[in-house]
Formats: sequence, C-alpha cells, structure tokens
Amino acid sequence: METKRAMVAVVGRPNVGKSTLFNRLIGQRRAIVGDEPGITRDRIYGEVEWAGAKFSLIDTGGIVPDDDAVIPANIFKQAGRAIEESQLLIWVVDARRGITQLDEELAALLRGTGKPVLVAANKIDSSSLESESTEFYQFGFEEVYPVSAEQGIGIGELLDEVIKLLQVETTEETEPERELRLAIVGRPNVGKSSLLNRLLGEDRVIVSPVAGTTRDAIDTLLETEARRFRLIDTAGIRRKGKTDEMAEKLSVIMARKSLERADVAIVIVDAVEGVTALDANIAGYAVDAGCSIIIAVNKWDAVADKETNTAIEFERGLRDRMKFLEWAPVVTISALTGQRVERILPLVVRADEARNRRVATSQLNEFFERAIAQPRGGTAPSPGRGGFSRLKVQYLTQVGIRPPTFVVFTSGGKAGLHFSYERYLLNRLREEFDFFATPLRIVEKHKSKK
Repeated sequence: METKRAMVAVVGRPNVGKSTLFNRLIGQRRAIVGDEPGITRDRIYGEVEWAGAKFSLIDTGGIVPDDDAVIPANIFKQAGRAIEESQLLIWVVDARRGITQLDEELAALLRGTGKPVLVAANKIDSSSLESESTEFYQFGFEEVYPVSAEQGIGIGELLDEVIKLLQVETTEETEPERELRLAIVGRPNVGKSSLLNRLLGEDRVIVSPVAGTTRDAIDTLLETEARRFRLIDTAGIRRKGKTDEMAEKLSVIMARKSLERADVAIVIVDAVEGVTALDANIAGYAVDAGCSIIIAVNKWDAVADKETNTAIEFERGLRDRMKFLEWAPVVTISALTGQRVERILPLVVRADEARNRRVATSQLNEFFERAIAQPRGGTAPSPGRGGFSRLKVQYLTQVGIRPPTFVVFTSGGKAGLHFSYERYLLNRLREEFDFFATPLRIVEKHKSKK
C-alpha cells in the first residue's frame, strides 16, 4: 500500500501569481492563469517531484475581500480546507506591489494555524529587485524567498526548503555534495603552481583534468576524504608596463573570471619580496568577486634570520597594506618543502561553510536587541552621517549567501549609514556568527516619512 504523500498548500490574495507558481512547481499547465481576480475558485491538486522526493501540492483560490470584512469566512472556505489538510504552507505575496492590508490579515491568520509557512515573494524578475522582498520579513516568518514564478527564478531554493521541512525521503540517490571551487591567485613566480602541485601530491584521492565551465583553461578535480575540490587555474597577474600592456590586461581579465566562479580564493604573497601594492590589488579583485579569502605567505622557509616574532611582524605589515582584509586568516607556508601546507584545505572548508551560513531571522532579532539596539557599554557609533543625524536602525535580516548579505532597515533622518557604523555592524556579525574568512555585504533600505 502506497504511503500517503505530504501535502503543501499554495495560498495568498488574488493576482499574486499563485497559479503561475503552482504550474511551475508541478511542471504542467494545470491551473488557469489570468489577470482577473478570482479565476481559481476550487482547490486544484498536483504532484511535485524534486531531488528524488515527491509531495502533493494544492492550488487555492485568492482570498477576495468584500465591503464589510477583509477576510470573509465564506470566501476563505475552500482555502481553509486546503490549509487544514496540509503540513506546510507556501504564502505567495507580490513583491512589486509590496505589503497590503490583506497581506497583514493573511499573515495573522497563517500564524494562527501553527504550521510552517514559507513566504514566496513573487514577481522578482531580476536580481536587482531582490531587495523588494525584504519588507515581508516584518511578519515574523523565518524566511522569505524571492522568486519569479513566470521565469523560474529562485524556485530551486524554495523547493529545497520544502523538502527539508517535510523531511520527505528521497526515492533516488541524492546528488553528490557540491564541489568547492578554489582559486589560487597571485603575482607571477609567487608559487601558485608549486602550491597546486603540493596540494594534489599530498592530499589526492582522485585527480583529473576537466574543462573550465566559462573559459578554456584547465581545472583540476581533487577528492579528499573531507570534500571534493575544483582547483581553478589562474594566470599570474603582472605589473603594468609600457611594453606589456596587453599581457597585463589579459592576465587581469582571466584572473577575475576565475575569481567570479570561485567560492574561496587563496591569495599568495611572497615572503621574501614582501607585500606589494599589486598583492593588495589582486586581493581586492577577490573581495569584489565575493570570494572567501585565505592569505598564504609562501617561501617562508627562505626568510633569513627568523626570530620568535618574525611571523607576527610580517603579518602586522601585511595587515597595514591590506586593511580591507582584517578578517582574512594568514598562514605562513612553504610550497617547496610542504611546511604547513596541510593547514590550508581545512581553512578553506571552514571558510566555505561560513559563506554558506544563513542566520535565522529569530537569531538576528535577538542579536539586534543585544548588540545593536542596546550596545554593550554604549560603544556603538551613530548610524547616520553627521553628528546630528536622526537616522535610526529598525532591524536587519539576511537575504543571501555566498557571500552572506544583510539588509538593514532604517528610518528617519537622511538615508546613508555612516561607514563607522557599518564597520561596527559587520564586525559584530562576524564575531557573533563566526563568518570566518568571508566578506559580508550590507544593503540599506531606508523608509522616510512622507
């Protein structure tokens, strides 16, 4: 006898795209889609299969208010039955239009069901519109998923969370763990190839050359007991020179393309030559690409007259040249002898875990109250620009990963977080949630009084 499948209901007010999302999820055009409110009246059932797991999906009619009440019981009857028989609810909202009075009524009703609710902020047709979905966090549900049912944007992440919450057993073998894409970058002759060979020679289980996904360079797959790595080949970035301008430009373009598809970058610095302005530029490219970063000081075995504090003094000078990388760990190595090379991959894995970390809204709310709204010892700088700014920080929420991205909601005064306050906030987030070796992004969303 077949086990009864888990049930998920798609709910929301009219014209938010429920039926379009329903059709997208089941992979068929079952529900009629149109601009006229109330086209879907009865419950429509479908089956969804994702990552080897299956569940049932119900499309419900839009809740249409009348003149007397925002949510009349008779109109909500069919949707109410779907909610009762479902284990999980997908609440579809219109991110373009924003919050309406009906959304506020629906939020209260859905909270009252006691069932898990995933908020699908629909009609996000490009990445530039993702921030439009963040205002729906104020209803207190754990996550808001920016999606475009029309174009299929964000659907995978939404389905991943549905499967996770339903705890549906997969009927097929699950896909292998995601490859960790690791780029090794630096100036010519700092030891990039030597480090690559050392990593492959000491830690490999399976090594094979594979074509790069966006260019003709050859990547290398490295499988260890802990993880599968894709080591991305990069060209040495040269100094600018009158006779070598084209080569310099090409090396920068190729390296930046490599960084754009990398999760973690190992920035190699020459211990003998010391840190140069070009090293800082290269590290800046990695930050711009959103990579997590490990700084490897190579040729440490060749540093003459090493004393107890030599490594500390070298790192102090490095931090002075790369102030924007105060969060990146530094490890002194010798790719030639293998000295401390074994420390690199565990650091890379830890950095990748941090860049994929998503902090629950409830945790961020608690953090906000303790660290931001009521800072310890009253040490938080003023959030606004200028000494007399009335800018206030209301709350913050995480809207993305790889790298972790947070939206800070502000009100009053003039928009624009002061750089010292933004730095304070980033440092506290990194300290609180262990965002190891990973850049963080802050986006301000300001609401001014009309």
